[in-house]
Amino acid sequence: MKTLNQHIKSGKFEQVYLIYGPEDYLRKQYKDRLKQALIGDDTMNYSYFEGKNISVKELIDLGETLPFFSERRLILVENSGFFSSSQEEMAEYLKEMPETTTFVFVEKDIDKRNKLYKTVTSLGYGANMTAPDERTLMRWIDGLLRNERRQMSEDVMRYFLERIDTDMENIRRELDKLVLYTDGQLEIRREDVDAVCTVFAESQVFDMIRAVAEKKQVMALKLYYDLLALKEPPMRILYWIARQFNQLYQIKDLQGKGYPDHVIAERMGIRDFIVRKNKALCGHFSLLELRQAVEACVEQEEAVKTGRLNDQMAVELLIIGLSSNS
Repeated sequence: MKTLNQHIKSGKFEQVYLIYGPEDYLRKQYKDRLKQALIGDDTMNYSYFEGKNISVKELIDLGETLPFFSERRLILVENSGFFSSSQEEMAEYLKEMPETTTFVFVEKDIDKRNKLYKTVTSLGYGANMTAPDERTLMRWIDGLLRNERRQMSEDVMRYFLERIDTDMENIRRELDKLVLYTDGQLEIRREDVDAVCTVFAESQVFDMIRAVAEKKQVMALKLYYDLLALKEPPMRILYWIARQFNQLYQIKDLQGKGYPDHVIAERMGIRDFIVRKNKALCGHFSLLELRQAVEACVEQEEAVKTGRLNDQMAVELLIIGLSSNS
């Protein structure tokens, strides 16, 4: 992203760009910024394509068309799937396209073995829009709040991030709700977060696992039924439970090997605060118990797939078994 920022600031551009990665908010922000820097409000020399059925021939024909009273023609291609399929023709064309043509590709998922990916990154620049680390994310949130004349303590900010889906677009939406709710109030408090923010289903699964760890079986089952009432499919809940236990297993294993939180976060591809949040929960389980919990999830999934149990009952029995005192 630093290189992309330098290109935008200097006005010195490559002929082809790929903006990719899991963070929707950043992909959109950099797509818009790069488009504005490359061509501004010029609609005559700008073409936009989106979706899986884009004609490569049409793209090439446009690429061969000279810009109209401008030094550049911009072709922006989004969510094409080109970078996870064979696109020999497009890859070969980029090597010989006119200097007056610029391509910008925007994709969530890519395969780095893909020929088009290798061509784009050798001829131009690929920017991976990964989720920012915890400290960067908190600075971004603080900046958004300051613009709205609001503030949030570090403890409340961490609580906020633990309760919601931390996709940056969703964070922005939840902050907008908090700003409206706290009109006339400078400090955003924990109770404000509880009052208006949409609790991420996976956060509720964390609470469920904590109830399981503390052998609070009634509470664990209540949280499960709450998720069912929200129309969450039992098999999705089972997947979340399995993922949570697998995450706990990895954290406890790495912690036992002496790795600090930030290294554990980096190795697992998660944020530091998630490691800290889960470490306390790890203390309720041995490494063996965590592995057995993951295996129990796999067994229940198999029971559903083979028709021995229905999905809702399978998850219920799993929770009962894991939260039993015996």
